[in-house]
Amino acid sequence: MRLILNIIWFVLAGFWLALEYAFAAVLLAITIVGLPFAKQSLKLGGYALWPFGRTLIPAETRHVGLSVLGNVLWFVLAGWWLALAHFVHGILLCLTIIGIPLGIGSFKMAGAALVPFGKQIVPAKDLRYVRA
Repeated sequence: MRLILNIIWFVLAGFWLALEYAFAAVLLAITIVGLPFAKQSLKLGGYALWPFGRTLIPAETRHVGLSVLGNVLWFVLAGWWLALAHFVHGILLCLTIIGIPLGIGSFKMAGAALVPFGKQIVPAKDLRYVRA
């Protein structure tokens, strides 16, 4: 099922969102200071290209203070318009019955587009069951 969702996602939204992330990475990489942000943009672009079967979790090696600072700068430089792109794609995908799960996925990725620092992308099968 994930393969089918990923193929439909790629055709309807994933390719275009990945292009937006690549464009943001190029703009952010123009300066040396923007290289960490370009890396995050490319990480999220790969996630936006083929998202089903993978998830974002807090990174074990993150430094909370640096993550907060990075997320604030990311939000100002690129996060808000990338999240807006996810939101628009989500609304368009939700216009059809088949696109509703894809639209919900796009809304979830909008949150990741706002604050990517301190998170890592892992395959869903690698997550261990944790009791609540």
